Amino acid sequence: MPEAAPLPLDPRAVRLDAAATGRDDAILQCGRVLLEIGAVEAPYLDAMLERERTVSTYMGEGVAIPHGTLEAKDAVRHDALCLLRFPGGVDWGGERVTVCVGIAARGDGHLRLLSALARILMDPDRARALREAGEVGEVLRLLEPIEEEE
Repeated sequence: MPEAAPLPLDPRAVRLDAAATGRDDAILQCGRVLLEIGAVEAPYLDAMLERERTVSTYMGEGVAIPHGTLEAKDAVRHDALCLLRFPGGVDWGGERVTVCVGIAARGDGHLRLLSALARILMDPDRARALREAGEVGEVLRLLEPIEEEE
């Protein structure tokens, strides 16, 4: 099996002690981090909110994966992730989210990223470890792709 491609997570895009007033604030914070690292242009932030109005990006295990709509692909400069941890939790439509992984991807890149993230984040032990990670390096290690079994 070919080795899984690494996820495009810049260490500068990891924030372990964020606080948000609610779901939309958490989504906008993710978008601003993606903007800061040059992955997206400003219109992508509105597209992230629009995506959430269409379908919840809550995945379970206290994790949400906010990302923009298909129409916003032109506002993405390069594929990237950000990870914001909200130790105090954020109400996400009745669910408590403590980890948000924001996604920006060009073309069909979001499908690969979503698939890889789902494999990682739906592992309860990895999701718990991400919720408890104290260092950026630990987050990067936890988000390394899971190798396919042959």
